[in-house]
Amino acid sequence: MSSVRIGRLGRTHGVQGEVNLDGTSLTPLELHAIKRFVWRCAGAAERVLTLVAARPALTRMLVRFEGITVCEQAAELTNGELWAAREALPDPGSGTAYTFQLVGLRVETEEGRVLGVIAEVISTGAHPVYAVRGARELLVPGAPGVVKRVDLEAGLMVVALPAGLEAL
Repeated sequence: MSSVRIGRLGRTHGVQGEVNLDGTSLTPLELHAIKRFVWRCAGAAERVLTLVAARPALTRMLVRFEGITVCEQAAELTNGELWAAREALPDPGSGTAYTFQLVGLRVETEEGRVLGVIAEVISTGAHPVYAVRGARELLVPGAPGVVKRVDLEAGLMVVALPAGLEAL
């Protein structure tokens, strides 16, 4: 059973055990569907955490776990990562993929020219931006019209680069 990194726990929020969950692409409903997570942090023993609350807060998610009811307990989770069994993730739906599924995809133009590999997915207000590393790094917008096809099985994303993007 393989596991997937869900996000990193940041600073605490308030006094009732909430903590910031940074870097997740999941919604509160998707987090609740998973419910059980493994917390990992360098130099500490893994812990199994059961989610009791998740809510959006600006660019982050605030989460609270069973048995974590005060700020001091939540602070112990800071800088740890949340992991979940890949099988526990809800189906993202037709034509949709999780961020972790995109990282590592080979990116090619419609003409078949290899641009590199997606190294990172950067969240923005409108569309994600894919940091594609090859002969040089390109920041490719994940907008309709740019992303032509994603084939997770083949490990491939086909794009139509906007005019002038490679000149930047």
